Amino acid sequence: MILTVTLNTALDITYRVRGLRPHTSHRVTEVIERPGGKGLNVARVLAALGHEVTVTGFVGGATGRALREQLADTPDVVDALVPVSGSTRRTIAVADTATGDTTQLNEPGPEITPAEWSAFQEAYEVLLRSCSAVALCGSLPPGVPVGAYAQLVRTARALAVPVLLDTSGEPLRRGIAARPDIVKPNADELAELTGSHDPTQATRDARRRGAHSVVASLGAEGLLARTPDGDWRAAPPRAVRGNPTGAGDSVVAGLLSGLVERLPWPERLSRAVALSAATVLAPVAGEFDRSAYEELLDLVTVDLFQRQVETR
Repeated sequence: MILTVTLNTALDITYRVRGLRPHTSHRVTEVIERPGGKGLNVARVLAALGHEVTVTGFVGGATGRALREQLADTPDVVDALVPVSGSTRRTIAVADTATGDTTQLNEPGPEITPAEWSAFQEAYEVLLRSCSAVALCGSLPPGVPVGAYAQLVRTARALAVPVLLDTSGEPLRRGIAARPDIVKPNADELAELTGSHDPTQATRDARRRGAHSVVASLGAEGLLARTPDGDWRAAPPRAVRGNPTGAGDSVVAGLLSGLVERLPWPERLSRAVALSAATVLAPVAGEFDRSAYEELLDLVTVDLFQRQVETR
């Protein structure tokens, strides 16, 4: 079983409009609701790839009830979410069907009490004892300590469970020092972490900060990976247009599934890039266009690049 952690779950709402213009009214052509937050998106992709997945994190209020009702209809995803007194947030994506652009509005999430955080940690440790890998994903809701991911990484490592960390800012800075197996920042998150806007230099600096492997998302350019087994660049055969929401979550699903299947790094990266591109072509986050994924999988290029000498 693979475990995904989403401390700041959300009910994702997508509005589709024909031409988004500021200061005007719009007629919405379609409304789509899905259980969301990065880890839930990862879980749906993992389940679609044939893996057993359990999701945990915080959930509460009327929005949380709606999220759990929809999650119950999601095949092969087990709900182990921890109830809280606050209300789960909503995220609003406004998709412009004329341009393919998406505008995202994210609420902050519920205030988590110390007792609720303690209850989650106890539930998390129990779940870890029966899982093969764990992904820690997304932002922290108010009230959760900024070093929460570092603590969760250390708990997983103490139980010999491989852990992937996908967050940003200070939670990433502290979490990476706990030595996760993989971190997956995007280019902006990587630059904020290291101070370098050169991904080649920044991924090297990120590994020195504690991560065993660093896989950086470079948008349409694909992925840059620094690992103990080698360094690679992986790129899709062509740029794709669509809704990029959830593309990074599909990268996480590709990397994590490849890890538990013991695939070599080039195959993990090919899967991750193909899934990411196929997600851009899907209508909502947490889904991917399977025919596009199968087509792209053999077309992704993965090239080994020369590593500079590291003192590590």
